[in-house]
Amino acid sequence: MNEDKPILAIETSESLCNAALYFSDRKYFVSCIKLKHSHSEKLFEIIEFLFGTTGIIPQQISSVAVSGGPGSFTGLRIGMSAAKGIASGAGVPLVVVPTFEAMAYQLSFQLMNGSVFIISNKVNKDEVYYAKFQIKSNNYIFVDDLTILANEEFVKKAEGVKVFGNSGILPSEENSLFCSPSAEFVAKWALNFGAGNLSYNYDYIEPVYIKNFLIKKRFKK
Repeated sequence: MNEDKPILAIETSESLCNAALYFSDRKYFVSCIKLKHSHSEKLFEIIEFLFGTTGIIPQQISSVAVSGGPGSFTGLRIGMSAAKGIASGAGVPLVVVPTFEAMAYQLSFQLMNGSVFIISNKVNKDEVYYAKFQIKSNNYIFVDDLTILANEEFVKKAEGVKVFGNSGILPSEENSLFCSPSAEFVAKWALNFGAGNLSYNYDYIEPVYIKNFLIKKRFKK
C-alpha cells in the first residue's frame, strides 16, 4: 500500500457515526461521534476534520471504503451517499465493505483462535440480522451465513454462544455498545479483502439490506 494515498473509510450502519483516513497499520486517523440521529449532520464534519488534521485533500486518497450493511436503513443511505459523492469527485474507486464481516475481522484481533461467536443487530421488533463466525488463524470464517431470523429462532441459536451487537433481545449480549465495526477496520477489510469490490460504477452501488423495506403511509380518515 502507498502510505501517501490513504483509504477514506466511512461507517454509519448503526448509532456510531465514524470515519477514518487509513494510511497503514502504523498510521491512521479515526474520528467518531455517538449522537442519536446525527449522521446526516455530523458525517461531513468528521470527514473534513480528518482531512484538515492530516493535510490530505480528497484527490490524494486511493479509494473510498464504505460499510455497506446490513444495518440502519437511513444510516446506510447517508454513508453510501457521502461515499459516492467523495469517490466521484476525487475520481477514485468505491469499495463496499460487508458490515458484519468487517466487525468479525475486528473481533479476530481480540478473540482467541477457535472462538465461535454471533453478530446480530435489530431489524425490527420481530426480527434480527444474524451471522455466526469462528476465528481461524487470526481471521474469521462463516459458520452460519448472514440472514434474518425471527426473534424466537435467534434466541435458540444464541444459546451458549457469545453474541456481539444489539438485537434488543438478549440481556446478556457481549458488549451491546459494539454494534458496528470501527471505520479503521472497514478500511483494513477493504485493503485486505476488497480488491474484487472496487468499482467506479457509483450509480449502481447500493447498501445491502437483505430485507425489502416497505414504506407505510398513514391515511387520514
